[in-house]
Amino acid sequence: MNDKEIGELRRRLRPDRTNITAIRGCYVSDSREILSTFRQSLGLMTEEDRETYLALFKKSLSGAIDRNLLDMRFETKQVADSPEHRLLMALRDSKLEDEAALKTFYETVIGGLQLEGHYLILLAHESYDVPYRGRDGAAFGEASSEVFSYILCAICPVKPSKSALGYAPEEKEFHVQGGAWTASAPEAGFLFPAFDGRRTNLYDALYYTRNPADNHETLVDALFKLASPLPAAEQKEAFQNLLGDALQKECSLPVVQKVEGELRERIAAHKELKLEDPLTIGKSDLVPVLESCGLSEKSVASFAVRFDETFGADAQLSPRNLVGSRLEVRTPDVVIQVNPERGDLLETRVLGGVRYLLVRADENVAVNGVDIEIPE
Repeated sequence: MNDKEIGELRRRLRPDRTNITAIRGCYVSDSREILSTFRQSLGLMTEEDRETYLALFKKSLSGAIDRNLLDMRFETKQVADSPEHRLLMALRDSKLEDEAALKTFYETVIGGLQLEGHYLILLAHESYDVPYRGRDGAAFGEASSEVFSYILCAICPVKPSKSALGYAPEEKEFHVQGGAWTASAPEAGFLFPAFDGRRTNLYDALYYTRNPADNHETLVDALFKLASPLPAAEQKEAFQNLLGDALQKECSLPVVQKVEGELRERIAAHKELKLEDPLTIGKSDLVPVLESCGLSEKSVASFAVRFDETFGADAQLSPRNLVGSRLEVRTPDVVIQVNPERGDLLETRVLGGVRYLLVRADENVAVNGVDIEIPE
């Protein structure tokens, strides 16, 4: 799915637009016991309750693709016949009215999720009459290309709010009152099936994780029986290690700057062109960049082999997961962060047999907030 398709579904999650009729929920204690299950009609809720529930579901469709929103692609044999896919289909096809399927789903989540404290499992179903859109993106009135039937799941930590000094009307005084247990923003969630090309794709689910550094691998395995993609932070670290290990003595400052520069240029171009499909990069994109640095065939071949071992031969990675917001240079005793667009300020040199990292500092130099002058 791309940002445009996700945005289209997010815009559905408003009281005046949604076709969600009811919400199913399961409240789980910190000891993994089910405290309650419930069915609440959206139409009978107060306006504030409706907006709050829909905001939680909307949050499970938020964040960046390949960081917070991850594509879960089922194998063909799973779609043909597997317990995990049958369960998701039963939930969707019954519009969350299959009690046995709900019970199994709740037990699956509880068995797979490693999350401290109480939490709330929320499920919603909607049938979306997808309007036909022309090539210019404009919708055509009542016309509809298909009905997209899907389920949304949001798993929300539940914590007691802080005690506070509150007014007691019966006593006409203020006293410290204990906080209520409240659901916070989702820690994880998913959409099934995927909305690819604005059509139903039963081969994919869109999985959400609040923290890009933690994909909740055991939950992914329990729900989809699929390997969780490496979290964004781990992808970056793995790529950095692979580059250094593969190139070894040929891994110089200019080489690293060239690779990072290429990734940043692709990110900028993708943003400027406003392309709908997510930006990805694979081994075939990176090898020519290394070759253009004048590296030996041995180093380039080593990179290709290690890429396959680390990510997989056909892996497509998000460049945004491979570069940081700053260019960082680190030694055991010094850390320097540089605007990635000013990598020209850095230089490595050997003087008198000693290796140096030189940073050009023409003006506005400060140490611990104190402006200093560099003598001639």
